[in-house]
Amino acid sequence: MTTSATHAGLPAAPSAKPHLDHKPGPVTAIVFIGLLAAGLLFTGYSLTRDVTEAGAVATTWVPYLLLGVALLIALGFEFVNGFHDTANAVATVIYTHSLPPNVAVVWSGFFNFLGVLVSSGAVAFGIISLLPVELILQVGSGAGFAMVFALLIAAILWNLGTWWLGLPASSSHTLIGSIIGVGVANALMHGRDGTSGVDWAQATKVGYSLLLSPLVGFGCAALLLVVLRALVKKRELYEEPKGQTPPPWWIRGLLVLTCTGVSFAHGSNDGQKGMGLIMLILVGTVPMAYALNRAMPVEQTVQFTAMAQVTQQSLSGNAVLVVPADARKVLSDYVRTKAYTPEVVPALAEMAGNIGAQVQAHGSLAKVPAAAVANVRNDMYLTSEAIRLLDKSGEGKLDAQSKANLKAFKSGIDDATKFIPLWVKVAVAIALGLGTMVGWKRIVVTVGEKIGKTHLTYAQGASAELVAMLTIGAADIYGLPVSTTHVLSSGVAGTMAANRSGLQWSTIRNLLMAWVLTMPAAIVLSGSLYWLFTQLF
Repeated sequence: MTTSATHAGLPAAPSAKPHLDHKPGPVTAIVFIGLLAAGLLFTGYSLTRDVTEAGAVATTWVPYLLLGVALLIALGFEFVNGFHDTANAVATVIYTHSLPPNVAVVWSGFFNFLGVLVSSGAVAFGIISLLPVELILQVGSGAGFAMVFALLIAAILWNLGTWWLGLPASSSHTLIGSIIGVGVANALMHGRDGTSGVDWAQATKVGYSLLLSPLVGFGCAALLLVVLRALVKKRELYEEPKGQTPPPWWIRGLLVLTCTGVSFAHGSNDGQKGMGLIMLILVGTVPMAYALNRAMPVEQTVQFTAMAQVTQQSLSGNAVLVVPADARKVLSDYVRTKAYTPEVVPALAEMAGNIGAQVQAHGSLAKVPAAAVANVRNDMYLTSEAIRLLDKSGEGKLDAQSKANLKAFKSGIDDATKFIPLWVKVAVAIALGLGTMVGWKRIVVTVGEKIGKTHLTYAQGASAELVAMLTIGAADIYGLPVSTTHVLSSGVAGTMAANRSGLQWSTIRNLLMAWVLTMPAAIVLSGSLYWLFTQLF
């Protein structure tokens, strides 16, 4: 009797495990290389065109060399993010035989691509706001490049390490930990308390979303499975698939739909992190082209300058008539320390007037001369962040009209500085989409086979994916970075618990260790790299 037979001498039931070893054909390789080449060419062409149209003059090639290296590393981060997080979308459709593995991966990659293209940018600039204000204002300096290289390389190294071990660790945790590490190291290197190098209010907000999302995934997926059992009395939905047989058409459609939704939501959320960092790189290396939104219409610019004057006048009516000696320093200290002083409102009034006068003198943002671009953008950034903090704290004792003017003025500033060119979205979309098609097997096996003691059922796959899709989509609407990986893997664990089929506690322990260690490891790694790079640059 062979090992494939039962004790009764009958053939064993065909295995329900999917075939994951099928290698892609030459057509897939050609398409992959073609898309990669097209993305690089489009990026190079668009970057050259923007720099040329802005009239930037190259006195040395060093910034452009650093720009090229930094862009490749940033796109490399998104590529690794793609294949690291592929399992979030495709594990359930593969293990329920709703789609063949290679079809599922290509399908997921395509909708990751679309998700990046239609993303809002809110998450991108939310991530940037975690960075130390002094480094953002000097992003084109050696310290600025050290910051970008340190946090990107640290994130890539940790993502690759956890992928190699087959652990579904969070790219969001990793990147945010890297940002905190740079902030703490920068503060310590300048003789300050390490806690002063991070916007802890924003970090806490992000931390809550990262902490709660796996709990939401676990609880809601378990609850959804229980509700499904109560309402839908089809026994085959709650049993292990028979061989390679796909599920009933309606549950198969639901699984494919949720796979599509998770892929799209992952692209729209995770893709933005790379976009924000690329914009930071572009502002630091070629500010003439990217520090200000040169595409802003002249009519909108006229409205902005008028709003600046109105804001200055309304704030002057609320403030003590004491003009600070250095308005920029007052706002910089306020943004860095979050400590309100009576000089903040007069400083805001003066900065609003200065910004409006500078823009009005040139007629449009596109005509601001190269020598003034960086200063105008820094003034706008400081003012926008100061308004955000003032609104959140409620300090300053402003009347309702002044608050409304500040809000409108901040909106205009954000339109002028927080923008993402189409080519940046396309480059990140291609990197994330192509990354989705590579290296997916390790973590797919972990999610599909090593979380629960039994094979994933159709109902479990649908419950976990539906909860993941809705959770990530909601987080994207509110501009919060969540861990796609943790939401989905905890959702699978939740359905296993609700099904009373048992959990593989060795895997759960490893997942929890990765969840707990990712932040501190990324903080230490990026902080160490930042110190090293500041010595090298």
